[in-house]
Amino acid sequence: MSSSRTQKQGKVEAVRDLFARATSAVLVDFKGLDVDSATELRAQFRKVGVDYKVVKNTLIKLALKGTKLESDQKLQSCLEGPTGVAWSYEDPSAAAKIIKSFREDEKRAEKLTVKCGVLDDAVLSGERVESELAVMPGKDEARAMLLAQLQAPAQSLLRQLNAAAQNLAFALDARERQLEIKP
Repeated sequence: MSSSRTQKQGKVEAVRDLFARATSAVLVDFKGLDVDSATELRAQFRKVGVDYKVVKNTLIKLALKGTKLESDQKLQSCLEGPTGVAWSYEDPSAAAKIIKSFREDEKRAEKLTVKCGVLDDAVLSGERVESELAVMPGKDEARAMLLAQLQAPAQSLLRQLNAAAQNLAFALDARERQLEIKP
């Protein structure tokens, strides 16, 4: 009996650790999803560093004891029926983006539904996961946007500094053409 209890406690600790390390988690209902589709979904998650596991609802409730999420009614109401959890660590939107693209196929959309999402300590509805979290820029996209914003003033200054010389060159070229035309 004690080895069974320690195994269960180990599972609870493992799930608690996954929630603690993750920047976001997406809970899904996978009722009716065939094995090939589930395997494909898991492979897509692995490519971007997302952990995906099917977890018993009672195990999730035990793992969240003592956290801010323990008393969240929105999350507790999602813990019914089969639950798969996708944890994202570096890019909060990674799991949501994969699920959204996976659900674009109508047959899959019926079989894989988003129950809710957890971003930091906030619980998002399934609709918000797909409409907000899934469209957030990823880590690399955000870096590129920041870099573009940082470079914009320097590029603008460079264009302004070059404008005078460029205008002078245009004026000289126009004058040269004007002199060539006159006999």
